[in-house]
Amino acid sequence: MRSVVVTGVGTVEVRDVPEPHAQAGEIRIKVAGAGPNYADLRIIGGGNIGNGIGLELAGIVDEIGPGVENAQLGTAVATIHIPWGKPGSASEYVVVPATHAAKIPDGLDILDAATVTLNSLTAAQLLAGASTGSLLVTGAAGGVGGYGVALAARAGWEVTALARATDTEFLRRAGAARVITALEDGFDAVLDTALLNEAAVKAVRDGGTYLGVYPGAEPPSERGIVVTSTMVEPDGVAAQEMLALTAKGVLEARRAGTVPFEETKVAYEALVMGGQRGRWVLTA
Repeated sequence: MRSVVVTGVGTVEVRDVPEPHAQAGEIRIKVAGAGPNYADLRIIGGGNIGNGIGLELAGIVDEIGPGVENAQLGTAVATIHIPWGKPGSASEYVVVPATHAAKIPDGLDILDAATVTLNSLTAAQLLAGASTGSLLVTGAAGGVGGYGVALAARAGWEVTALARATDTEFLRRAGAARVITALEDGFDAVLDTALLNEAAVKAVRDGGTYLGVYPGAEPPSERGIVVTSTMVEPDGVAAQEMLALTAKGVLEARRAGTVPFEETKVAYEALVMGGQRGRWVLTA
């Protein structure tokens, strides 16, 4: 099958790789769309030769392994897929544990669904361990940031969004009480999707909470601030909720563009340039 793999530092190509098959507890998905994300830039930039890329996808269940219940052939699903040592989501077929996948609700475009799971679950899992109060979201109009604003507002946080003024309308729809273009301080917590690190910590009140998106890259604590981060975990049940909220319009599906596997470079160059509003989707 065709799969996008790392061929050198900063380079990827479509290669033929062995086709995977579902084993016990697994399903195989014929990929309709794969969502490239910033985390993939680390995989590509690190020159992890032979590693697949793509951390989330949507497609159709076309093979079911032994012991899997509540899965049907032909069902449209979306999921997170961690590709270490195996083909990534930018492949014709991907095998995942059945419990990691979520059915795509009626009314939600399958390619839009390919952009939802990774960023929404990252935001949800980060916010899950924090008490509500005043929250600053940096990079608020980005992938994780946009979901962070919407999910935090829905959970009862008073959300301030740090973003460009041109993103105000989107962030107000998402639930931000305020939109600011320069850092302020005194917040109970900050969700730092823009990786402002020490500058973002200074925006937190004494004894507050800093929520980071890259484990191992957190800034040092100061003034009794709890500094934490999380590595997103696949969760089919939680993903089902995120997809349902998207289908209802509570969360916005924002697709920046769609390109075939052979033009993967276009999507990743756009990520490197920054300023993306929505996610690119790679199609087989």
